[in-house]
Amino acid sequence: MANKFDVVIIGAGAAGLMCAAEAGKRGRSVLVVDHAKKPGRKILISGGGRCNFTNYDVTASNFVCRNPHFAKSALSQYSQWDFIAMIAKHNIAYEERSHGQLFCEDSAKEIVQMLQAECDLPTVEQRYRCDVHDITKTDSGFSLKLNTDKVECESLVIATGGLSMPKLGATPFGYQVAEQFGLKMVPTTAGLVPFTLHKEEKEAFAELSGIAVPVTIEAEDGTYFKESLLFTHRGLSGPVILQISSYWTPGQKVTINLLPDVSLSDTLNTMRASNPNQSLKTALSRLLPKRLVEVLIDRGDITDKPLKQYNEKEVASLDTYFHSWSIAPNGTEGYRTAEVTLGGVDTNELSSKTMEAKQVPSLYFVGEVMDVSGWLGGYNFQWAWSSGYVAGQYA
Repeated sequence: MANKFDVVIIGAGAAGLMCAAEAGKRGRSVLVVDHAKKPGRKILISGGGRCNFTNYDVTASNFVCRNPHFAKSALSQYSQWDFIAMIAKHNIAYEERSHGQLFCEDSAKEIVQMLQAECDLPTVEQRYRCDVHDITKTDSGFSLKLNTDKVECESLVIATGGLSMPKLGATPFGYQVAEQFGLKMVPTTAGLVPFTLHKEEKEAFAELSGIAVPVTIEAEDGTYFKESLLFTHRGLSGPVILQISSYWTPGQKVTINLLPDVSLSDTLNTMRASNPNQSLKTALSRLLPKRLVEVLIDRGDITDKPLKQYNEKEVASLDTYFHSWSIAPNGTEGYRTAEVTLGGVDTNELSSKTMEAKQVPSLYFVGEVMDVSGWLGGYNFQWAWSSGYVAGQYA
């Protein structure tokens, strides 16, 4: 005999648990299944263990999606303020950091505990270490096997996430389900991920590992961010690199303003007037980390000599170099360190109001499995809450 549920949700992450709680509140009998031992593994490690659970400022423009309007409906049905209200209801202390990012003051565990409390309903059941296979469409919904048990449901929700962080159990399962039912896919790549550099640049900048510089960065499509850049042993990281990586494709360059808050030509001209014998290295080391300046001199990118020996054309050239430092990454560190997966289930296949597949009644997709990826700063969690909530109203 098959166990029967109104809703089966595959994936016990942020979106899946949110969906389970909402469907359960409607009185639907819900089964949440996951192949992991415990729920919310990605939540627990996010934000350095503090979980950047949303942002004060959320709009559809904070997301990467082939359909830039898709996220609007879900975000309006369940906004950041709705989630903040849930946090307040559960007395979870939180703090605001830069750019409106909200983090738990204590631990990301509180978010998982809150979601579990919301799911603590007589109609909601959870099963872990559970392999799902043999999903088929039936006249009344779906049938599937969970380990050796056969289960039937009216509605099936896929909340299995993307390919990022395979150590946490990420798999392409959700994409395989989408393809099984004929849904189109947007090719996937790693997003919010550090850049690797070509051999020569990697070797030159490796000694700067750990040095951070506030910069602005621009992709070839014109997207730009202002945040910190971090040099690493493998290449470039830091918030600004993670952000721009979602707008970069292999072979493209990124343009970095290493001195976003000063005019280098004006500053050098002022320094030259007051101290003409000062070397360029000394002058630049007042504005940038000394080791970075030394590497640029050693590479021959700039020439060190007293400021009085620079003519206007050379000063202008230095200004251009530092305000639009151009670099072509070799690649990214890939899914191993990526915070999100770009691409996924094509949103044109889904209803933006309900998250239901247009051609497959009662099949829903929520969270990262679809082609909606947020910026760094709490946006991906907000998408999980919003899409999970919406599907929970209809599944």
